[in-house]
Amino acid sequence: MTTAQILIGFGLIVLLAVGSQVLASRLRIPALLLLLPAGFIAGALTTDVNPQHLLGSSFQPLVSLSVAVILYDAGLGLDLRKLKGHTRKVVTRLIAGGVLITWVLAAALAAPLLGMSRGAAVMLGIILVVSGPTVVGPLLGFVRPTERLQRVLIWEGSLIDPVGGILGALVFHAVSASTSRGPGSQLAQFLLSVGVGLAGGVVGTALLWLLLRKLRLAEVLGTSAQLAAVVAVAAGCDALRDDTGLIAAIFMGLALANLRGFDIPDRRPFFETLVQLIIGVLFISISATVTPQSLRHLVLPTLVLVAALVVVARPAAAFAATLRTDLEKGERAFIGWMAPRGIVAAATASTFSAGLVAKGIGGASKILPATFIVIVATVTLYGLTAAPVARLLRVGRPARTRPLLVGGDRWVIDLGLALRSAGLEVLMWAGRDEQREQIGRAGLELAPGELLAAATGRGARLEGITAVLLLTEEDDFNALAAVLLAGNVEGRVYRLAPQLHSHGVVAPYIDGEILFSAALTRPTVRDRYRDGARIITQRADGKPGADGKPGAGHDVLFVVGADGQLTSATQARTPVPRAGDTVVSLGPVPVPVVTLAADGPAHGRQPEPERP
Repeated sequence: MTTAQILIGFGLIVLLAVGSQVLASRLRIPALLLLLPAGFIAGALTTDVNPQHLLGSSFQPLVSLSVAVILYDAGLGLDLRKLKGHTRKVVTRLIAGGVLITWVLAAALAAPLLGMSRGAAVMLGIILVVSGPTVVGPLLGFVRPTERLQRVLIWEGSLIDPVGGILGALVFHAVSASTSRGPGSQLAQFLLSVGVGLAGGVVGTALLWLLLRKLRLAEVLGTSAQLAAVVAVAAGCDALRDDTGLIAAIFMGLALANLRGFDIPDRRPFFETLVQLIIGVLFISISATVTPQSLRHLVLPTLVLVAALVVVARPAAAFAATLRTDLEKGERAFIGWMAPRGIVAAATASTFSAGLVAKGIGGASKILPATFIVIVATVTLYGLTAAPVARLLRVGRPARTRPLLVGGDRWVIDLGLALRSAGLEVLMWAGRDEQREQIGRAGLELAPGELLAAATGRGARLEGITAVLLLTEEDDFNALAAVLLAGNVEGRVYRLAPQLHSHGVVAPYIDGEILFSAALTRPTVRDRYRDGARIITQRADGKPGADGKPGAGHDVLFVVGADGQLTSATQARTPVPRAGDTVVSLGPVPVPVVTLAADGPAHGRQPEPERP
């Protein structure tokens, strides 16, 4: 190929990868629904996007290294210390039982249906056990199931990638070793492959310990060093033994996530962007290598395999995992209807099938196209049916905003009560014990003390929270928390405006969503409340003011729509209420009044208005 063709090919691959992801985000559908057809169609229409033509024999090693980076990233998000209680029990059962049931059923059916050898069928079976958060996450974000149900499925999807990757690598080496002569030789070859992968993981972990713990590299250098270490170790392992780099990469990610003492830089600016790009490019590239001819005789048999996975394997795994738990019947059924396949299945299929084909394993060439069909079928099926099934089983969360109010001052508690009276499910957090006691006495739901610390961790999310309101007395805390929590919540993060002309450490210099009008800074709200102003809720067609517009001295804080959506007043905009909405405002400071006493006039104040 000419230089111009190569440049055009790489440009098209990146353009299709990013364009598909952008369009999918706008349509609110899993990116796989667009990535796979885009790559397949482009590969069928032109050779310019076919990586085997662009890269030749270099394509498979690059896929292997890319998968190593993805699995390392998956391992980084698995701090097993956060998997606790009820969720831990269900997820552990899903991983242990689900993997075994899916593997056995898929392998048993693949051999007769697809005409594979036993080794190739076993390899395909273990590839199809993985799901992955890159597919499950967007689906759950659209469906919005109950909080504990979402937590179970997210943890399962996050764990199954590295578990499936490890098992896939082990099975690959076991099947490869079966071509050797004698059981003793087979076992020796298998153990040698595992040993190389684990040794590489130990060396990589030690290298990252030196870079991140001793050298204390800054954020950008730290993430670059992680990438370099993962690629170098995986490449070295693969050079010694084929595909042992995947074992090493997973080991390194899990070690960094679970061993104490590591200082892992925030990977948002670099690693997440890189992994997202790798996923898109891999899907376009891998699907472009799947030709219509390779699918011709596999579509119907593979759809039968998909039906068995959807109707038999997943429900059986879910039933076993949730038996004798406090999950409701609808939640148990929904778990049995959520097992789409994703990037790790495609990438490992591409990597392992090529290796098995080279070793002469019968039917290994069918592993990648069969996996392609399974991914397309499961993502399409679950993507189209997840929301209706959730409604049928009544396991979805209401579409109402669920705000988290951070702060424990009296006016913040009254604001929480006002929002709850408007129909919202309010969650509150405060740092001081006396404030937490006051929140509890007010009858508001109190978040765990470690909530914010956990939410600032790598890959953590405030599950079920759709807006965060930072309302503490510390302007710098509000500003820093807004930066750290951005991206860790489904909705927006707001903070109070700092004191005018403040010389705080960071608050005056950080942009973001600033609550209320420019005149309502944090000290202003506090002082007005102290002087007698109160939080007031009113219907949009009620009083004071016509059509729900606040009267003189009232400042709009929030509007709660009739559909339960919370709109905040900010320095950039003031929400306009409609009929049926609820307006939450800060009332005026009561005006002193003159009262007549027996011995002459005396000055006094109006009694405090009732709190909502």
